[in-house]
Amino acid sequence: MGVPQLTSQQIAQISGFVSQYITAQRVKFLGRCVPLTREQRAAMDGFFSPNLLEGVRVVNLDGFLVANPAFYPMLAEMGFTNLPDFSKMAAITFSDVVVSHGTFTTGLLFHELVHVEQYRQLGISRFSELYVRGFLDGGGYYGIPLEVNAYALGARFEASPRQRFLVADEVANWVRASRY
Repeated sequence: MGVPQLTSQQIAQISGFVSQYITAQRVKFLGRCVPLTREQRAAMDGFFSPNLLEGVRVVNLDGFLVANPAFYPMLAEMGFTNLPDFSKMAAITFSDVVVSHGTFTTGLLFHELVHVEQYRQLGISRFSELYVRGFLDGGGYYGIPLEVNAYALGARFEASPRQRFLVADEVANWVRASRY
């Protein structure tokens, strides 16, 4: 199965750990980050607000890998067997900081910027809670509604990168409909 049944208190505790991890990783990587390039901004313009595009920071780690959270062993003891391996992810978003293990393709950048918008609308604490609940309810990483939304919007972008739509509106619709 890979995902144990947890109490509300356990879910809240894990959500807190996730929120702390995101905040710490954001701080850790922020000093190594740079703004989007002119080309990256041009490719994302019309999908994301100018403020988001100006405020986001990115870094390509060039061989360095993001470590799994220190609380992973505790989760394994609780019965989790399908935790995502951060070192194998193409990129990870920590609020407004996007950390990549490789080259930023436009598709990868778009997906990660959807997460930046989700964080913008939800905040780190609520994003963390929804991510944990989504992981539990969805049976793993690919069942997390925050990821489902980012992958769906990314597929829409990649199918027609010149057909602009506002990601902020799409995320707001999911928030209003409680789809996360």
